[in-house]
Amino acid sequence: MHIDEAIRSRRAVKGYDPAFTLSSAEKDELLQLALHAPSAFNLQHVRLVEVSDPALRQQLREVAWGQAQVTDASMLVVVCAQVDSWEQNVGRVWEGAPEEVQAYMSGAIDTYYRDKPQVQRDETMRSCGLLAQTLMLAARGKGLDSCPMDGFDFDAVAKLINLPANHVIALMVAVGKKTIEPKPRIGKLPFNEVVLRNTF
Repeated sequence: MHIDEAIRSRRAVKGYDPAFTLSSAEKDELLQLALHAPSAFNLQHVRLVEVSDPALRQQLREVAWGQAQVTDASMLVVVCAQVDSWEQNVGRVWEGAPEEVQAYMSGAIDTYYRDKPQVQRDETMRSCGLLAQTLMLAARGKGLDSCPMDGFDFDAVAKLINLPANHVIALMVAVGKKTIEPKPRIGKLPFNEVVLRNTF
């Protein structure tokens, strides 16, 4: 599928065929494509929890307002991020760069994030959003459907997936084969209202 068609035809689909399955290799290919999404300073904050255990899926559904896509979609991914990646992984993500580049980036990253918890969290949310959209477009490009989700109890999901204290959850993404057509697009604001030139 051409990328333009994938963008135009991607919709938040709520109804999935529970009999349709993706193989582990197919899931991994989607996740590998998603990991091509950009991240600030190449910090690769995002951690993807691909939940395949049926019992855990059912528990997640119970804390997600009973939404059927949590259990019925072929793949469910909890999109998380390591908030302190800027401090813990800087040496790893710049390994292989010239030493002067490594030194420069280490200093720049430290200056940008240290003692700025809101900046640290905001950056992880941006990275999660970029990666989630990349995952959904990769799925659509393969003729699959998806749904981004934030309608769930974040604390309960964190407990169920054993989320480390230095991580946050941004959203979940369900991927599979739709059983219902999405409703028509409605309420789209005018292009000239949402696209501004140079300033407001």
